[in-house]
Amino acid sequence: MRPRRPEVDIRNWLGVVLSVGFPALVYFGRDRLSPQVLALVLLAIVWLRRKMAFGMRPGPWLAVGGLLLAFLAFGQNHVLPLKLYPVLVNAALLAVFAASLWYPPPVAERIARLGYPDLPQEIVTYTRKVTQVWCVFFGANALTALWTAVWGSDDVWFYYNGIVAYLLAGLIFCGEWLLRRRLLRALGW
Repeated sequence: MRPRRPEVDIRNWLGVVLSVGFPALVYFGRDRLSPQVLALVLLAIVWLRRKMAFGMRPGPWLAVGGLLLAFLAFGQNHVLPLKLYPVLVNAALLAVFAASLWYPPPVAERIARLGYPDLPQEIVTYTRKVTQVWCVFFGANALTALWTAVWGSDDVWFYYNGIVAYLLAGLIFCGEWLLRRRLLRALGW
């Protein structure tokens, strides 16, 4: 039996699109828009992203962190706080994924259950390991994003945070999905 699809909240998807596009907006807008205008866009993202996908709530500190970065960028009229937003997002995702290891079910299991509500125990164990892999990725990604924001050029910051990080996440996601399907087939699912 296929599960019913979760309801789509257009504000959540708009927040996702703005979050994904934020590095490009900062990079291409830095010479055309003031950091104050870009800070207002970050405020809009924070407002739209109050609830993350799959009902995961990273806690009020993500919103507070986003607001703090936006206010710093606005008050200082400087782009660095805006360039730290990917660090904050990765740290929040790390916190959500890591917390799900202590307070099950792990995030990867929640996502897997969208397609297969009655997962075999072998896949439940596997999804725990997948969640650990995502924790390592988000931790490494946060550190790399921090390095690019503070010490990298604007080009390095944009190419990593606006392109490479998403390609890496996509590779992990697709690779995991393919492996999970293979495991399910091997288990007769």
